[in-house]
Amino acid sequence: MAHRTSGRVGYVEGVLVTALAVVAFAFTSAEPIGGPPQPTAAAGQTAQQPAGTTASPLAASRPLRVVVPAIGVDAPLTDLGIEQSGRLASPPEDEPDTAGWWADGPAPGTRGTAIIAGHVDVPGGPAVFYNLGALTPGTPIAVPRADGTTAHFRTTSVDVYDADDFPDDKVYADTDRPELRLITCGGGYDKKRRQYNGNVVVTAHLTTAPT
Repeated sequence: MAHRTSGRVGYVEGVLVTALAVVAFAFTSAEPIGGPPQPTAAAGQTAQQPAGTTASPLAASRPLRVVVPAIGVDAPLTDLGIEQSGRLASPPEDEPDTAGWWADGPAPGTRGTAIIAGHVDVPGGPAVFYNLGALTPGTPIAVPRADGTTAHFRTTSVDVYDADDFPDDKVYADTDRPELRLITCGGGYDKKRRQYNGNVVVTAHLTTAPT
């Protein structure tokens, strides 16, 4: 599965923007049996709860892992950069239990929008974010960091978007508080193209303690 974010990524006038910033995965094998769970909201809609209190930003520190106990995720993180094509590189396909952090963006816990992406599956079977679509608002997410601290987040929304209607400004926009996006494939599977139709996007905000 090739992970791609079309277009170049960068901050323009305080907003993290992309040209056609669609995160997609090209599946290179047969359709996964049963398919991954999808958010309860329809495509382009949001399952959301009030944001609640957001903690003050943490000092910058490299994230080491992403932990989502509700779906059994405790995965190492690798740095992701931008390829010469302008696309976001993907986590290694031969390490399906590894997720990737966009290392040129905010570190999880600092002010702004931190991006963590992972495969939903690979030709050999389910991958790290296979069950991401099963999350619900209020779910805790933790990101242990190199300085010994852990950034604790609470999920505020779980969305699924069609690739053609991916809301770049909403997903990648810079924010004045620490936020996190977990992103993988979703929105149904196109057997003819052998790839997913869109993406699951989990939005979360920093909290002061485990939730």
